Amino acid sequence: MEKHLTDRIVLSYREGEWVEKNDQIALEKPFTIRVNRTEFATLVCTPDHLEDMVTGFLASEGVIRSYADIEEMLFNEGQGIVNVKANVHIPLTSETYTKRVIGSCCGKSRHFYLQSDSRTARTITKAPQLTAQECLGNMMALQSQSTTFKTTGGVHNAAIFLNGELLASRTDIGRHNALDKLYGYVLRQHLKPSDLSVAFSGRISSEVVIKLSKMGIGVLLSKSAPTELAIQLAEDLNITTVGFIRNGGFNVYTKPERIKR
Repeated sequence: MEKHLTDRIVLSYREGEWVEKNDQIALEKPFTIRVNRTEFATLVCTPDHLEDMVTGFLASEGVIRSYADIEEMLFNEGQGIVNVKANVHIPLTSETYTKRVIGSCCGKSRHFYLQSDSRTARTITKAPQLTAQECLGNMMALQSQSTTFKTTGGVHNAAIFLNGELLASRTDIGRHNALDKLYGYVLRQHLKPSDLSVAFSGRISSEVVIKLSKMGIGVLLSKSAPTELAIQLAEDLNITTVGFIRNGGFNVYTKPERIKR
């Protein structure tokens, strides 16, 4: 049994008949992150690749700037606690991470919900160019890795690519967690975000676009659709968004110059 799955007997109804069967269920577990003995956040997640997730989450929130800022990370999985000793650059106050703000840059309005988003989101200045076949192939590669989704139907999947090669894929019940796990992988492996693209199973929401901007990655591929606010933010943050990648086709919503024709 994989670490992020559990078995359960369920009552199933099919074609007029009731049967009991064994089903595989996605695990969901809360982890409280303490930074320098201060309780910072509790994440509800799929309990795998936890070091990647915590690293990516702290970076996306602006708590750390690089993986080198983390001096120690200790997990107590039984109690659901992660103790992080880190070279923290800002005070860990609730005001810093929960205050709603609207920031502006270059004459455009960026509608950020959290002060940490306005501080850590960045305009992408460099990103790879992909062919149409790479867009389709990357999505196929992501789906081939999505065994937990095929089994449970209850998780999000995300994968990171370099020159058409799948470097890492991550699964989680939360779309943010899946992306944070990728972000942590990028930081821990000292990869250049400007060389990378991401394929994602969920819809392209404004929050997902902001997460990509924090990661410094400028190409986002999805099998689903974007929202209007996501498109506005992607234009502002200079992120290429490609959606509805299925059945041999797709739509390019923003920054199409990065998709070769």
